[in-house]
Amino acid sequence: MKRNKIIYWVLTALFSLSILSGAIMYFFKYGEVAENFGKLGFPAWIIYPLAIAKILGVVGILQTQSQVLREWAYAGFFFNLSLACGAHIAVNDGEAFGPIMVMAFMFGSYFFSKKVTSPLTSSNNPPS
Repeated sequence: MKRNKIIYWVLTALFSLSILSGAIMYFFKYGEVAENFGKLGFPAWIIYPLAIAKILGVVGILQTQSQVLREWAYAGFFFNLSLACGAHIAVNDGEAFGPIMVMAFMFGSYFFSKKVTSPLTSSNNPPS
């Protein structure tokens, strides 16, 4: 069980840091991000709301109060990363690997969060 918890926290940390670094880049390199979003066919106005949503999503995954909130955060990231990957594939810019790698961290984090939560533990308690 301890091995699974370590794997969970490593994958969750890699996933969270990947998402947060992207959100921080949205704030501090807005011009570059807006240009890249334009190439992908997305409007620039969505950058700041998406950055805020990413930060709140990471908080939702790391919080300990609500399993439902955690599930919705994982679902939101799944859609975000799937659409990002699809957009990169559609414009054929060769940048789809990033979202795929982060999605692998996300799936690992989600899978191991289920493994480390024992049936005897309340469903509202996070993996610790």
